[in-house]
Amino acid sequence: MRAIIATKLDSLADYAVVEVPVPQPGPGQVRIRVAAVGIGYVDALVALGRYQVKPPLPHIPGSEVSGAIDAIGADVSGWQVGDRVLAMTMHGFAELALAPTAACRRVPDGIGFAAAAAMPLNYLTALHGLADRGRLQSGETLLVFGAAGGVGTAAIQVAKAMGAHVIAAASTPEKRAFAVAQGADQAIDTDAEGWRDRLKALLAGRKLDVVVDPVCGPLFEAAFRSLGWGGRHLVIGFVGGPIPALPSNLTLMKGAGLIGVDVRQFQLFERMAAAAHLDTLATWLGEGHIAPAVGEVFAFADFGPALTAAFGGKGLGKPVLDIAGNAMA
Repeated sequence: MRAIIATKLDSLADYAVVEVPVPQPGPGQVRIRVAAVGIGYVDALVALGRYQVKPPLPHIPGSEVSGAIDAIGADVSGWQVGDRVLAMTMHGFAELALAPTAACRRVPDGIGFAAAAAMPLNYLTALHGLADRGRLQSGETLLVFGAAGGVGTAAIQVAKAMGAHVIAAASTPEKRAFAVAQGADQAIDTDAEGWRDRLKALLAGRKLDVVVDPVCGPLFEAAFRSLGWGGRHLVIGFVGGPIPALPSNLTLMKGAGLIGVDVRQFQLFERMAAAAHLDTLATWLGEGHIAPAVGEVFAFADFGPALTAAFGGKGLGKPVLDIAGNAMA
């Protein structure tokens, strides 16, 4: 089979399409004929060797796939060859990929492979962050940074499914309009001058309860200062550049929390809770409560631009790699 592989992680130029042996499913695994792969910022970091956890070499990128089951390993029940499936796994940039059945969910009828591949990690991050770490309640108000990106759009949709009022923060009119189309109630720019005053005007007397922050950029402290009593600022990533600091007295003055959201360790240490969240998300996907925002779809040979797009964070929605030419099916 064909796979996109690198033997070192110095640059994207290290990756190439090569022929590799077809993997065989072991106990508890299925083999997926991959249709589409969702690509996030972390995928690009890992591919470039810049993530805190380095992958073993040689490395095949891709951690979120969708497609059809091609083969089934021992001790697998409830799945059949041909079933449409989405999964969180490894080595997704390939024509065939293995996945443990515990990480697989059925693709609901009417959902394309691209949307299915864009769902798992971003939406699990959002649901874990909002429900477990942020304790978001129906009727509360949420501010989402990076609102036009993969995590941002997921946070908007999950928060709306949970009954929250959502304010989307994004840098351009196009991105703000896109975030509103994903369900945000209001939108705000990210220009630092006078930003807190504009946010206060948007709040119109509401208390800001939760901040979802995959950016942690120049407005990091301003957002925390804007929280109401008992607010929660969720730290998800650092797309905004250098990691910012926060005066610790602000947590005391606000009775507020600065809370980390690490979905990788959540899946490692709280497997049953993570599995339950995936079940919830699969149900919401089928019922139309969430609708993953697919960004640009790249052909298999365009894996380099696809990873660059994920790393740059300039586009709308989540980039997807079309492995078999049927990602939109």
